[in-house]
Amino acid sequence: MADIVSRYIECYVYKKFDDVIKYLLLKRSPEKQPYPGIWQIVTGKIEEEEKAYNTALREVTEETGLKPVKCYVAPKINEFYTPHNDNIYLIPVFVINVKDEDVILSEEHTHFEWLDFKSAYERIHWYSQKENLKIIDDLLTGKVENTMIEISLSF
Repeated sequence: MADIVSRYIECYVYKKFDDVIKYLLLKRSPEKQPYPGIWQIVTGKIEEEEKAYNTALREVTEETGLKPVKCYVAPKINEFYTPHNDNIYLIPVFVINVKDEDVILSEEHTHFEWLDFKSAYERIHWYSQKENLKIIDDLLTGKVENTMIEISLSF
């Protein structure tokens, strides 16, 4: 029987530029396995004894050098299956607002871009992340009632 595990997080980093919400996308280094060279959101592996939201906050800082101002739990869990180990992965999805725009990349990535929704949607590699971005953008822009849960950064 397949195991259900939760070892990773996804994090959608955004900032308002005037009245436009822009999302941060990162391009993976060509040496970084798996999936070298794809454009992605901030992702990361949950360390032992670490809470998933702490992973999101840590990964944003490690991968971008940005300081989170607000952190939300999105009303969506991502999931995927890997046949080589028969695991079903459940991935908590976070939304982080930042004030600064000056990204300091880690060695995991070679480029970054702040993109409006349409451009970010077209650039993201994974379809499930495109779906999540659509949900998040609808919540942030008021197209649907915002049901995200804010996490206190004073933990």
